[in-house]
Amino acid sequence: MRPLSGKTVFITGGTRGIGRAIAIKCAKNGAQVVVAARNAATSTVVAEILAIGGQAIAVPCDIQHEEQAAAAVEAAVERFGGIDVVVNNASTLVLRPTADITMNEYDLMAAINTRGSFAAVKYALPYLRNSANGHILTLCPKPQLDSKWFTRNTAYAVSKFSMGLMAFGLAAEQKPYRVASNALWPYSTIATDGLAECGSVEFQSRPRKPEILADAAFWIITQDSTAFTGNFCIDETVLREAGTRDFEQYNVVAGTAPSDLSQDHLVAADQLARLAELRQLAE
Repeated sequence: MRPLSGKTVFITGGTRGIGRAIAIKCAKNGAQVVVAARNAATSTVVAEILAIGGQAIAVPCDIQHEEQAAAAVEAAVERFGGIDVVVNNASTLVLRPTADITMNEYDLMAAINTRGSFAAVKYALPYLRNSANGHILTLCPKPQLDSKWFTRNTAYAVSKFSMGLMAFGLAAEQKPYRVASNALWPYSTIATDGLAECGSVEFQSRPRKPEILADAAFWIITQDSTAFTGNFCIDETVLREAGTRDFEQYNVVAGTAPSDLSQDHLVAADQLARLAELRQLAE
């Protein structure tokens, strides 16, 4: 038996980048994968999963629209009989200060990043509660009241930190139902289409592959949902604590030392301190 055999994993924005990597990782470990995304109908990820002997369906879904989120959940249940894991991966990025961002751009981030994640969970909750090990995993940073994160990109920071507040709140709210809720964020920048949009040469120069987040996500969603919940996780920290020692496999630029990686923004100071401690112990 593989760790996710018989489990259904519902992933928003699962057609490319991080979502695609998580979908394939889960499928390789026995999961029935539901890829819900705007471009699901034209994506190749389901074909990739079927080619390796996995089970998956693609459900076209613009997560900002409540009725589409609800329909995607029902399509998953109709095909596989339930949902055991929801991965809130869908997100949009607009990096501009308040004076320059349009209200349509603000609304889009709020609708997808925060409202869309909430809707996916809301409609999946009855099935998560019926699962023997229900998990919600949200790709977002730990909320922080630190002015450095807001000086240039207030709207984006607010939307991502709101996702973190939701993840934390769901952990408390759903604990009586044995449904876990955790958050996951990368230490380094990740080589995805979104990275090209950030406009920073420093961020783009030495990223890691999406597979590091997929491996960390897999570890989280296979934990006991009654014991591992309410956590704000960093990918490398999760994997080091789980026993991973080979991090070269995740480098886009071979030979990049951990200290030379392009560090993602929005990583909290206490998370950096814990990671530094684990790196020192590994030396």
